[in-house]
Amino acid sequence: MLTALTVLLTGAAGYVGGRLIPLLEPQPVVLRCLARNPEKLRPLVKESTEIVRGDVLDAPSLDEALKGVHTVYYLVYLMSGSHDFEKEERQAAKNFADAAKRAGVQRIIYLGGLGDDADPELSPHLRSRHEFRC
Repeated sequence: MLTALTVLLTGAAGYVGGRLIPLLEPQPVVLRCLARNPEKLRPLVKESTEIVRGDVLDAPSLDEALKGVHTVYYLVYLMSGSHDFEKEERQAAKNFADAAKRAGVQRIIYLGGLGDDADPELSPHLRSRHEFRC
């Protein structure tokens, strides 16, 4: 008997994540969503979708969320008003990568626009994402 793979979706409350949910829910996987505020996400997903509390800037909160996960969609973009969002994005990615490695995650799917390095008009947000591309 095959056991369904567990897929973790980060950024589920965002624009892209919100559009992935209805595409992933009918798949033969256990869908788990990471959320800082699970109660806000619950009305947007099916009862069968798991929601776990966690925050990429709070490293200890990630271990439980990643337990048993095979594949992750990493859709975290820290567009906050922070003056040092590049440092926060770097720390978030490191926290998540370290926790994913400890949990034995097999695949991380990163979705995001990167833009052109040569473009002098490239925003700091897009420029910072170049650090995480594969």
